[in-house]
Amino acid sequence: MKSIMQTEKKCYVTGSTNGIHCHHIYGGKNRKISDQNGFTVWLRSDWHNMADYGVHFNKELDLHLKQECQRKYEESHTREEFMALIGKNYLEV
Repeated sequence: MKSIMQTEKKCYVTGSTNGIHCHHIYGGKNRKISDQNGFTVWLRSDWHNMADYGVHFNKELDLHLKQECQRKYEESHTREEFMALIGKNYLEV
């Protein structure tokens, strides 16, 4: 899976290559859009969904990843293009 956030298959938070999962930054109805546009990061299982500090339980980390991904996308696209895909601006929350 190609990510706009990473070039290597390692945990985005720790850099570890052990026990990593692919995390769709914009999930739910936007999961397919995340797949198609590389809105994903690799996370060690605990940072994904196996501990209370993982992204699925940690609103601050979740928002941070959403904001970082939007910034990265907007390096080569417009805010309007991002909004057309995701439907929300995470940089103004």
